[in-house]
Amino acid sequence: MPIPLRDSRAPTRRSDADHAAAATSAEVLRAWDRDHVWHAFTQMQEYEPLLIERGAGAWLVDTDGTRYLDGSASMWCNVHGHRHPRLDAALAAQLEKVAHTTNLGLSNPTTVEFARRLVEVAPPGLEKVFFSGDGSSAIETALKMAFQFWRQAEPARPERTRFIAIGEAYHGDTLGAIGVGGVDRFTALFQPLTFASLRVPSPGGSCPHTGRPAPALDEALGAVDRMLLAHAHETAALIMEPLVQAAAGIWVHPRGFLRGVADLCRRHDVFLILDEVAVGFGRTGTLFACDQEGVAPDFLCLAKGLTAGYLPMAATLTTARVWNAFLGVHGDRRTFFHGHTYGGNPLAAAVGLASLDVFRDEQVLESLPPKIARLRDRVERLAALDHVGAVRQCGLMAGIDLVADRAAGTPYPWEEKRGMRACLAARAHGALLRPLGDTVVIMPPLCVTLDEIDRLADAAEAGIRAATGA
Repeated sequence: MPIPLRDSRAPTRRSDADHAAAATSAEVLRAWDRDHVWHAFTQMQEYEPLLIERGAGAWLVDTDGTRYLDGSASMWCNVHGHRHPRLDAALAAQLEKVAHTTNLGLSNPTTVEFARRLVEVAPPGLEKVFFSGDGSSAIETALKMAFQFWRQAEPARPERTRFIAIGEAYHGDTLGAIGVGGVDRFTALFQPLTFASLRVPSPGGSCPHTGRPAPALDEALGAVDRMLLAHAHETAALIMEPLVQAAAGIWVHPRGFLRGVADLCRRHDVFLILDEVAVGFGRTGTLFACDQEGVAPDFLCLAKGLTAGYLPMAATLTTARVWNAFLGVHGDRRTFFHGHTYGGNPLAAAVGLASLDVFRDEQVLESLPPKIARLRDRVERLAALDHVGAVRQCGLMAGIDLVADRAAGTPYPWEEKRGMRACLAARAHGALLRPLGDTVVIMPPLCVTLDEIDRLADAAEAGIRAATGA
């Protein structure tokens, strides 16, 4: 039974009378959940319902009244915590105006203001904002824009149809995103439906197929340079996550890799697409990960933290150079024929604006260094556990690899689901965590306190010990 955790910021627990009154309803909901809801990345035959009913700050509460720390930031998107009063107020205020208007051929003041604010905080040169619905959609937008640009550029380069991606990349689940993705367990089944990318080795982790260790910085950049020398003439863009490959298992790149790749792309006149869906909005310690190496890409893809985890919204930012290639009269057919029904939704834009205000007014980024240091300290302690093979951390993102034999680096058989078992066991200690294979991930909201980081680390350790028999 999960232990109760007490914290002044956590939601209050239900009274016994309230709990008894809701018990039947909760059981019915769990049955309906089993019968009707097909959960993402979940084997439904093995699924056991857990219904989260409410939350506050870094805490969530299920339908039984049990409280948990949100150790995965509700799939990496919650930034300022649940029920932040300023975000709630912004959403309510927009509801008094209009909930949704199409972004196809007309606009909304809130959406326009949000686009302007994004341009103001983004790296220089990113002046145009295309709104869509989620991270995969932001990636699809960038891929299609880059592809179409080379057909309409002056001079046109229609042979530039290919994309370069990093080994073990993950950029989403739609077909274009799968084309540039490289995590086989997510993408291999669907490869016949999409295209194959050119791929360079990641400097963040060993090759999962050969066991070859991650290349050093110079070796990794050399591989990118050779790839561009051979294929720039047919390449529309290179795509990568800056600093950290999140879904690969929190693979952290060496400093200088992003800057080096950006310089090589400029030299070869190949677009650089940066996927900051997971790593943007403070997750690495700066508003955008690319800020840390002074890189301004040709396309910047944002989602998840864009609305602080409140509403689905994504944005693809790009340059005047790209924009101008799509301008013309209707008969030129240079329009970007792509869009989403809820792209630019004013409710989401209102929350996104309020989130940027919170970053500024509550000095969120300035508050992160001690939290990052505390997480680093706690993760390094976890590295001493018998069945932890490696740990990696960047900002408030951490990954802990579980292995059968640490000395030999022998992994557990994937069928044993040790990572998932560790995260399920952590629930009994008051934390909701989610693994990536046998990597246990700790990625809390930015509002997390030092005490809450300690609690998350304690729960993760207890879960790992339970799952590995340590």
